[in-house]
Amino acid sequence: MNAPLDHSRLKPRPLYEEVAELLRQRIFASKSGDLEPGAWIDELKIAEEYGISRTPLREAIKVLAAEGLVTMKMRRGAYVTEVNAKDLSDVFHLMAVLESDAAATVAKNATTDQLKELETLHQQLEKSTKDRVKFFSINEAFHLKLFEIANNRWAGQIVADLRKVMKLNRAQSLLKTGRIEESLSEHASIMVALRKRDAQAAQAAMRVHISSGLEAAA
Repeated sequence: MNAPLDHSRLKPRPLYEEVAELLRQRIFASKSGDLEPGAWIDELKIAEEYGISRTPLREAIKVLAAEGLVTMKMRRGAYVTEVNAKDLSDVFHLMAVLESDAAATVAKNATTDQLKELETLHQQLEKSTKDRVKFFSINEAFHLKLFEIANNRWAGQIVADLRKVMKLNRAQSLLKTGRIEESLSEHASIMVALRKRDAQAAQAAMRVHISSGLEAAA
């Protein structure tokens, strides 16, 4: 029998990781004049705001740079990454490849209970069409759950990072008129294919869903 876990021996979360999360959320929720795309990061100002030295702040910036959210310039500092049309096209192309593959895998291999988890999220989506923020959150949870069930952590990590970059696009696709209804209909088609264990149909439905997202975001 294993001994009880000694919580005192667990390492606390590194400060730079906490700072990275604060900056990440600040970038996603940024309003003009703060950390919007293209804005330079004022290390001294932010370090003073958080009451920290610039060392953990710089480590946090490196984390965000690895995720594509921040661009670093030698001897100039770092700025919030700007996403252009080609960037969006490239991101959605990779997402379409990886997510359609995951959908096919789930259709073939998911257990009944795992499909019920996706079904529950889909039902929550149906009830959240009047709340765009909530719909966006549940939509993201659905896609991440799909990768969890597909059990490919490498592809899942890549898509998680791609979704962070996608959030830099201020004209979020779900904010376009009618996009929520279209997205929900596309999710319904994905669920039909998953329930039927039709890998080919699930793959095709996911590709349509991601492609439609790009058209709405462009």
